[in-house]
Amino acid sequence: MKNIRQLPILLLCCTALAGLLSCGGHGQLEKAVRMALVEGDTTRATYDSLCSMITANPDRYADMLTAEGKVDHKKLAQFIQDVGSRLRPPMLWDTRPYGGLMDLSLTIYFERSGSMVPYDQRSGGGQLKKAVNDVINHFPAGSKVDINIVNDGIYPYRHSVDEFLQDRDIYQSTAGMGDAAYTDFQLIFNKILEAQQPGNVSVLVSDLIYSPKDTHGVSLDKIFNEENSLATRVFARYKGKSVVVQQFMGDYSGMYYPYNNEPFSYTGKRPFYLVIIADTDVMDQLATDKRYSGVLDPQGMRNSYRFNQATSQVNCRVLAEWKDNVGRFRVKYGDKIVLDKCQGDRETGKLCFSMAVDLSSLMKDNAMLTDAANYDVQSLDGYTLTIQPIDASMVTAHNKEDLAGMTHILTLLGDLKSHSDDVHISLRNELPAWVSQSSATSDTSSGASFATTTLGLEQLLGGMFDAMKGGSSFFEVTVSVQQ
Repeated sequence: MKNIRQLPILLLCCTALAGLLSCGGHGQLEKAVRMALVEGDTTRATYDSLCSMITANPDRYADMLTAEGKVDHKKLAQFIQDVGSRLRPPMLWDTRPYGGLMDLSLTIYFERSGSMVPYDQRSGGGQLKKAVNDVINHFPAGSKVDINIVNDGIYPYRHSVDEFLQDRDIYQSTAGMGDAAYTDFQLIFNKILEAQQPGNVSVLVSDLIYSPKDTHGVSLDKIFNEENSLATRVFARYKGKSVVVQQFMGDYSGMYYPYNNEPFSYTGKRPFYLVIIADTDVMDQLATDKRYSGVLDPQGMRNSYRFNQATSQVNCRVLAEWKDNVGRFRVKYGDKIVLDKCQGDRETGKLCFSMAVDLSSLMKDNAMLTDAANYDVQSLDGYTLTIQPIDASMVTAHNKEDLAGMTHILTLLGDLKSHSDDVHISLRNELPAWVSQSSATSDTSSGASFATTTLGLEQLLGGMFDAMKGGSSFFEVTVSVQQ
């Protein structure tokens, strides 16, 4: 009887020892992380308590500290991710907003050219000025903000930030600054990139129409090729940068200056753009740090695209019970997702399974994320993909936990013929369709698509894409299907 009573204690000690050994002596830290994940207490206060646990035991957690004795937030984040991946179901805690984030500074580069002035007339809706003011206001009070006027060069704005925000006629108050007849994008982009310090976010406000000096008699094809090469050459020089281009629509009333043609008066809508430039880790911070909420998802934005975005890890969960599932399978998690003991539908032999995924970190619009044509699916049994965003009507008491924190449902349908099959799903990293749809090859009249297009946009952004292309896909997921 005595030995029987001691056995559970012995097993408990062995289990605790195994836990310590499996995490390199980090059993207490693992326990605290696991408790936070299971209880959903993933707050800054909890994260700070983990940091305190590490700094209070520097010998035990030496591998979690920098040479200066501070918490290595990247290593702690990896540790938390490893613990979460071993839970069933796996759980994710994005600690980036808490991990030693710096205060960011903002530099505005406001284009003052002939074709930009009509965007800010007193009779219009003021969308251009509002978009710029919103960026400034999305930075916390006390942030360092600098404003410049750009055209043939870069000129410091002569007044305060508050005066800029309140200025109802910004082009009148900046009259005479630089030569508004042309915009030197090569100089501007080089100066922006050269001037950036760690933690700086630079925003160019522009119609992105390439209008260099001395173009009389030069063909548009030559200009487009020059524009494309310029963008590639400039951005290829600066490694580790990330760029987000946001498209807006604004009221336009005044003279428009087409390429190699007579100016004409136009009143109506026209696209304009905010080009946000920062180090890649700073752009990641903008996406996750709630202090800067709204910078990358502003009101009034029509389209956006982020350049130099590497392949990301996304949180995903196979839905064992879902209305679209066909056939049978058992879900196993490990180094990859495995569907085991799969059986096809009795009548059709097909297998259909659905996954809930969180695509919010990709910063892509829903039109792109829900278009199956943007995805690659590779498998032996010819699986096809459909995507739908998760909305409140899908959530029930039975699937609430499975859908928590997820944004979309990916549904895969294939013929269950192979005994073993790997289904690879990826979202291709390529310029979105809106770029070509918003690009014009002529701007000599206000007819056709003039209200929604920008001359040479595809060539300019295409050059940036060639210089800064990240991974071949935004995310990749592999599901192993076993009969």
